[in-house]
Amino acid sequence: MNAHWGAVVVAAGRGSRMGTKESKQYLPLHGKPILVHTLELFQAMDEIADIALVVGADDVERCTGLVEEYKLGKVTAVVAGGSERQHSVFAGIKALSPAAEWVMVHDGVRPLVTQKAVRACCEKAEQNGAAVLAVPVKDTIKQVDDTGLIVSTPDRRSLWAIQTPQAFRRDLLTAAHERAAEEHFLGTDDAMVVERTGAPVVIAEGDYTNIKITTPDDLPWAEFLLEKQRREENKQ
Repeated sequence: MNAHWGAVVVAAGRGSRMGTKESKQYLPLHGKPILVHTLELFQAMDEIADIALVVGADDVERCTGLVEEYKLGKVTAVVAGGSERQHSVFAGIKALSPAAEWVMVHDGVRPLVTQKAVRACCEKAEQNGAAVLAVPVKDTIKQVDDTGLIVSTPDRRSLWAIQTPQAFRRDLLTAAHERAAEEHFLGTDDAMVVERTGAPVVIAEGDYTNIKITTPDDLPWAEFLLEKQRREENKQ
């Protein structure tokens, strides 16, 4: 990573699948909110110059307080998200320093991504213009129709499960979001928004431990993985 990088951390969702009154990004993980663990990872990376945190409109003040409490000095903007994740990402891109020529977008509820994986994704992006972290699919995947009838079995060797961060040249990502807004297109991730412009997006292989904390079952698994990660770091 030789370029000036900015990070957009998206944490504006309510997380209804978690089944808790508290939004999932603020649930405790080893004594700190999940979101704080995610921000601390990027705070610790020298290659990242600034971070834009995108949260729900009602949580801007709360998150500004968390940034101060945990001394997250690289978080230079805490902004309200939009009605869709895509709108939130675009708000975050615009909030980054103009000096950031490269942007990575990351889910606030993926606190277990490693610095090694982040660097691998960003290096691929610097070589190709755009890259996403992903892992090979382990299971056989079936495509079904509306009645539940299997219609095809894609070759598993060509299937990858996409994660974040996703990393892009900033002008490419900005132009893709502007075009999507003009055409009222909503993608499932930022890579899809960029792909439809015809720009190539490549894969950087990540880790299966880079989980997205979405349901109650994910929390104890995240606790275990975080403890394992810390033990390994202490051995080095």
